[in-house]
Amino acid sequence: MNLRHTLGAFFLLTFCMANLLFAQIPRSGKSNASPAEIEKAKEAVEATPDSLRAHRTYLFAMGLSNPLIVSQYEEWMKKYPGDVKIPLAISTVYYNAEMPQPGDFLLKASAMQPQNGKIWMMLAADADMKGENELSTEYLKKATLTDSANADYAWEYLFTFEHGDQRVYRQKVFDFVKRFPTSERSAQALYWLCERTTNLNDRIAYLEELRELYPPQKFRWSASGMKILADIYLQTDPTKALTLIDEMGNGDSWKIRRHISESLIQVAELERAQNYSDAIAKLNQVKLPQYSSIKDFLLLKKASLLEKSGNLNTAYDSVAIQFAKLPSDQLDTALQSYGRKLNKNRDQIAKDIETIRDSTAVAAFPFELGLYTSNGKLSLHDLKGKVVLLTFWFPACGPCGAEFPHFEAVMDKFKGSRVAYIGIDVTPLQDAYVLPFLKNNKYSFIPLRGDPEFAFKNFGVTSEPENFLIDEDGKIVFKDFRIDGTNHRTLEMMISSLLEKGRKAE
Repeated sequence: MNLRHTLGAFFLLTFCMANLLFAQIPRSGKSNASPAEIEKAKEAVEATPDSLRAHRTYLFAMGLSNPLIVSQYEEWMKKYPGDVKIPLAISTVYYNAEMPQPGDFLLKASAMQPQNGKIWMMLAADADMKGENELSTEYLKKATLTDSANADYAWEYLFTFEHGDQRVYRQKVFDFVKRFPTSERSAQALYWLCERTTNLNDRIAYLEELRELYPPQKFRWSASGMKILADIYLQTDPTKALTLIDEMGNGDSWKIRRHISESLIQVAELERAQNYSDAIAKLNQVKLPQYSSIKDFLLLKKASLLEKSGNLNTAYDSVAIQFAKLPSDQLDTALQSYGRKLNKNRDQIAKDIETIRDSTAVAAFPFELGLYTSNGKLSLHDLKGKVVLLTFWFPACGPCGAEFPHFEAVMDKFKGSRVAYIGIDVTPLQDAYVLPFLKNNKYSFIPLRGDPEFAFKNFGVTSEPENFLIDEDGKIVFKDFRIDGTNHRTLEMMISSLLEKGRKAE
C-alpha cells in the first residue's frame, strides 16, 4: 500500500505546518551547525514551545540522525505535558523526512487529540512502512471516523481492501464513487480499479465509466485513464481510438496517438489492397509516446506485414530482438511460428535468442555490500553460479512496495533453484524500517545496504525501483523491466532462460 507515497502531497498541502513543509527537507540526517547555533535554536524552542518553525530549526540544527533529539523531546514533553505541538512537531518533521522516528511521538499526540485525523493518517503511514498492515488499516479506520466526509481518508481506507475478495473490493469502489461523486479521489479509485484488472472487457468497461462520470478535461485521473483506453482501442479499433483522441485535445501525447490511429487506419486499407510495402513504410513512420503499452502490438503488426511481403527472415529477426529483450507469450507464439516457417526447431530458435542476449550482456559491477541481517557482507562474487534478481529500492518507495508482491509470486515458483533475490536499499536514513518491513510482509529478498551514489555510479540507477537480472557468470542480461499483475510470465521466462543457459554450460 505504502501510504507515504500516496499521501505525501496530501500532507504537504493540508497539515497545520504547511508554511514550513514546503521547504526542502535535508536528506543527510547530519548537521554542520555549530554548538552556538544549536544552543540558540534550543533557546528559541524553550522561549516559544508552540512555534513549529522554532522546532524545525532546532531539529535541523541538531541533525535528524542525532540520537540526543529523542531524549530532549521527552524532557520537553514532561515540562509541557498538555502541549500537543511538542510531539507533533518532532513527528511531523521526521515524517516528512521519511525517517522512522515519529511513531511513539505520534501515539502521544493522538492521545492528546484523538479527533485529529491527520495524526491517525500519519500513524497509518508509519505502520505501513514497517509492514504492519493490520495496524495501518486500524489507524486508517480511525481517521475516517474523525471525519466521515473526508474523501482523502476514505480513499486510503478503501485501498486496504484491494488485495482481498475482488468482488467485494469492486463493489466498495462503486460505493465510494456514489458517496463522493464529484471528488478527484473517485476518478482515482476507478482508474486504479482498471489498472488492477487483467480482463480486457472489464478494463474497457471501467474506463468508459470513468470517461462518462469524470470528464477527462476536468479530472486528471480520468485524463490519465483515457491514455490507457486509447491504447486499448488503438489495438482493437483504431477508428474508435481516433474518436476518443479527438475529444482529448492537442496535447503532445494525444497528437502522437492521433498520428498512430490515422496510420493504423491507413495501414489496414493498404493491407486489404495487398500493398504491403507501403503499409510497412507507414508503420515505420509511427513514433510512440513516452508511456505506451502498444510497442509489441505495433512490432507484431509490422512483422505480419513483412511476412506477407515475402520478408520472412526480417519478420523473424524483428520479433527475436524484442523477445530477447523482454519476452512474453505473445511474442513467443509469433517467434515460434516464423521460426517453423524458416525450418528452425525450438533449440535453434533458443540459440538465436541466446546469441542476441550475449551480444548485449554486460558485466555487472562486482559489489560487496553490508547485510541488514548480520554484520557480514555479501558480494556478487559470492553469488557466482546463481541467477540474481536485483532490485534497487527504499522503504518509502510506493512503486517498490507495489512491485514486491509480484516478485514474490514469481520467486515462489523458483524455490530450490539457483536464483538469488537481492534488494539494495538506497536510503540509509530509513534503515530502521528495513527489517520490520521484510519480516511483517514476509518478503524473501536479501536486503543489502546501499546509497544513491552507489546505485547511480555503478548501475546507472536514477529512480526506484530499478531492476536487473544477472546471469550465473555475473553479466546483466535483462534490465529496464517492471513487473505487475499482468506480466508475471515475462519474469518467469527471463529467469528460466538464464537457468537453462547455466545448465547447458555445466
